[in-house]
Order: sequence, then structure tokens, then C-alpha cells
Amino acid sequence: MRSSLLFFLFYLCCSLASAQRITLVELNCENLFDTRHDEGKQDEEYLPTSVREWTPKRYWRKQNNIAQEILSCSDDGIPDLIALCEVENDSVLRDLTHRSLLRNAGYEYLMTQSPDIRGIDVALLYQPFTFRPVCCDYLSIEPLPDMRPTRDILYVQGETVGRDTLHIFVVHAPSRYGGERPTRPNRRLIADCLLSAICQLPADAKVVVAGDFNDYADSPALQHLYDNGLHNVTQHARGSHGAEGTYRYQGRWQSIDHVLVSSALVSKVQQSFINDSPFLLEEDKHYGGRKPFRTYNGYRYQRGFSDHLPLVVRFRF
Repeated sequence: MRSSLLFFLFYLCCSLASAQRITLVELNCENLFDTRHDEGKQDEEYLPTSVREWTPKRYWRKQNNIAQEILSCSDDGIPDLIALCEVENDSVLRDLTHRSLLRNAGYEYLMTQSPDIRGIDVALLYQPFTFRPVCCDYLSIEPLPDMRPTRDILYVQGETVGRDTLHIFVVHAPSRYGGERPTRPNRRLIADCLLSAICQLPADAKVVVAGDFNDYADSPALQHLYDNGLHNVTQHARGSHGAEGTYRYQGRWQSIDHVLVSSALVSKVQQSFINDSPFLLEEDKHYGGRKPFRTYNGYRYQRGFSDHLPLVVRFRF
């Protein structure tokens, strides 16, 4: 009887491993700051005494909102991997994974410590039961002349339950502040840095690049990545409640968040979509329609989630 049970458990584990599904979420959290000043960083806007009145109460509401947003991205268990942008520091991630509504989900995290002047970074949340990191590093970006220090690129190599090795890069490229064309070289720099790292991997490596590129799918920087073997699997992602992009600007849906994969992973992508659950949207009173329900509208606090909607990609190995 004991041997039969062990055989059944072994068979079950093998079956799960041979048909493993991995759900990846990409989300720009929109300024997930704590309420304390980090020395040397320009984070004064998000303090209790600031014009935004960023109090502990508002901070914890934001934490639980982000947690709720993540949990709503999958109706079949919880997401396995979550690439996050605009998270301030280790304490913010510790609160998110261990003290928010995610506290019982078992997530661990890895993140960068970047020279960004506001102190924002990128991070990867992962489920230890379905993904085991074996290597973590960061790609440091040497700024161009007249370019502000920007976010490092997070690199994580890990194994899935089925022993597939994934190489994950989390990106938050420089913004378009100052104009799209003048800042274009800044985002091309990120693309070049990514490709330099990917070129050092085996030709058949399973690579995932996720994040906020501050560029549209047809931009020169993204096109450069396509020309060098990466595929944008979220280019045509849409929501089920009207979202045609992850971001809405002046009444137009746009996507500056993307998930790219190497050729070895394209066939493993089952589905990609935007999570535009109704509670993540609000009425766009100026332009009509709906838009992401963000934390602040200008400086007016409105208890929302983020100005970006989450991207969701499901893989089957």
C-alpha cells in the first residue's frame, strides 16, 4: 500500500512537471514609496509632511491595493512571477510580500538598488514552489552625457518545477521627459545593454524581458530588440473590459509596458492579456470612456491602484 502511494505521488509530480503552467505578471506600481526619507534620494514628495500627505494609512492602502491587483491577475491559483516597476526599496517589498494581503501567498522577492535620483527600483516576486532562483545580478547603466542616472536592469536565472531554465530581465527604461526624440538614445542604451547580456547566454536560452519600456511597440528601441531575436508577445494584448493598452493618455489607450521572449519561448506562450478588471478602472470624465484608477489624479488623492494596468502572460512547458 505504501509503495503504491509513493508511486502515485511520484507519477503526480512527474505529470505536473511535464505540463507546468507559469503565469507572469508585469506591473508598474506607480510610486510605491514608504513614508520615510531615504538619505540622498529625492523622495520628499512621498512623506507625511509633503503636499501629497503620504501618510502610513495611505501607504498601507496602496500596499493592499497592489496586492489585490496582483491576486486578481489569475483565476487559476496565484501568479508565479511578478515583474514590478516603481518600487522604492527593500522595506516596501518586505511589507508587500509579508504584511499586505499577499502575506499568506508565500512570495519571495529580488530587487535592484539603483542610482535613480528618486530612489525607485525594479523587482521580481516569485513563488518558491514553482520557480527556484539560482543566480541574481543586475546590469548597471552608465548614463549618456546629460542623462540622469536611471534604474538598473534586474537579471534572475532560475529553474521551474519541470527543470526549465529561465533567464528573466526586469526593465524600467528612462522616461520621455524632455521629448521623445531627444530622449530616444537613452532608451536605445537600455536595449543595447540588454542585448549585450543576452548575447552571452546560450543560443537556445529561454529569455523573458518584462517591464516599463517608456516606448511603444513600434519604437526604434523595441524594433532593435526584435531585430536581434526577441519577440513581443504582448504587442496585441487587450483587456476584457475595454482596455486597448496598459496606459491611457489624453483619452488614448497606449502600451509602454511589454513582455518580450526569445525564440525558444515563443511556442510556450499560451495567452497574453491586460488585466482590466472593473475595480482597476474609473470614468474618464474629460475624454470619455474608462481609464486606469490611479492613486493620485494630479495632487488629489483618490485611493486608486496605479496609472498602469497589469500585463499577464501564461506559459505552458
